[in-house]
Amino acid sequence: MSKPNAEALAAQARREADEVYAGILERRPEHDIDPTIDRVRQVCELLGDPQRAYRVVHVTGTNGKTSTARMVERLVREHGLRTGRFTSPHLSRVTERIAIDGEPISDEDFVATWQDVAPYVHMVDVREQEQGRPGLSFFEVFTVMALAAFADAPVDVAIIEVGMGGRWDATNVVDGEVAVITPVAHDHERWLGHSLVEIAGEKAGIVKDGATLILSTQQEEAEAVILGEAAERGARVIREGVDIEVLDRQVAVGGQLLTLRGTGGVYTEVFLPLFGEHQAHNALAALTATEALMAGGGALDGGVVEAAFADVDSPGRLEIVRSSPTVIVDGAHNPAGAESLVAALDEAFAFQRVVGVIGVMGDKDAENILATLEPALAEIVITRAGSDRSMEVDDLAEVAVDVFGEDRVHVRERLDDAVTLASDLAEGAVERGAGVVVTGSIVLVAEARVLFGRG
Repeated sequence: MSKPNAEALAAQARREADEVYAGILERRPEHDIDPTIDRVRQVCELLGDPQRAYRVVHVTGTNGKTSTARMVERLVREHGLRTGRFTSPHLSRVTERIAIDGEPISDEDFVATWQDVAPYVHMVDVREQEQGRPGLSFFEVFTVMALAAFADAPVDVAIIEVGMGGRWDATNVVDGEVAVITPVAHDHERWLGHSLVEIAGEKAGIVKDGATLILSTQQEEAEAVILGEAAERGARVIREGVDIEVLDRQVAVGGQLLTLRGTGGVYTEVFLPLFGEHQAHNALAALTATEALMAGGGALDGGVVEAAFADVDSPGRLEIVRSSPTVIVDGAHNPAGAESLVAALDEAFAFQRVVGVIGVMGDKDAENILATLEPALAEIVITRAGSDRSMEVDDLAEVAVDVFGEDRVHVRERLDDAVTLASDLAEGAVERGAGVVVTGSIVLVAEARVLFGRG
């Protein structure tokens, strides 16, 4: 096939995929929650239960889900198995959410998958609407598409990240033989509850009968709830700080060197090309999940582990997108994520001065996010992402002035203007060692990555 013809076909496939995406976007958005897994279960039954065609690692928690899922996927793939990975949200294109062997689903397969599932989605939509209930949401449709695409590939193992919570999340139609719960903190309180006990109870809902649960370090009240659920399910629990641990961690050029104690033994001098202590703990959870899946809790080949971790990436998580000045994007969108960001900035980057570019979604805890970031940032530029869920610039600026003081707060409606101003503010004060961090929202980070040619 000639190059012009190939390019034309690729462009046509992209247009068709974008049209499918636009149609699905007309459904209830993923933040408009009707808590049940019944609609997804009905479609899966009509499709012949594709989620039972492969083994599943199911990942939930408040922060670190996507990074952990990406690490598990890379470890499993290094063993020569075919993998599916379902994560959210996407950064550049929606096809990123459904990955086969580490690569986003092709535009052609995305369209074909939609065509395969659409009649059954329509059938369930009609059933539900006849009963006065809503049809499938945006996220529910994508969950169905991912499960079907993985069966069609076919994959050996699917690594499935929960969208929100766990118990009633659309992904909870899967029977994960391994469940991972990363640290539980406050977020999505409107839907998950205002206490850690309530939030942990929702997330513990992914633990299935007889499964293996990898449990990251938790606050005491959250851990008690999760352990209670695991006991009821007869699950085997592997706890960080009890059964597994990060034994050593050294900052290295481009990431960190780790010594990890899993259930199968100790893995030394493992290079992870990601910044931040939190990523070391995500790596431990991913390693242990893979030990459980691949070796029944026994040891993995050290060379396989080293090769897999060295090839891990997690776009939008402490990602350097430009130098001079250094610009970092990080998807911290709640106070716990902001804490991890501040710790990583202090540890991994020798900045004398950091200026923040910050935009927050309207349903987030903006005041506590800003208060957590305040000690690390000399000044901030308030902006907004191009989403109707974004907090208005003037409203966020008002909160920011209360936290930072008027002299340290600047406002730019457009992200490109905000980044330009932040760069000027950073470089103008020191000759070197200046940095800019774009944070507060995954959507804002996605737009910044596009701005810097990473989308």
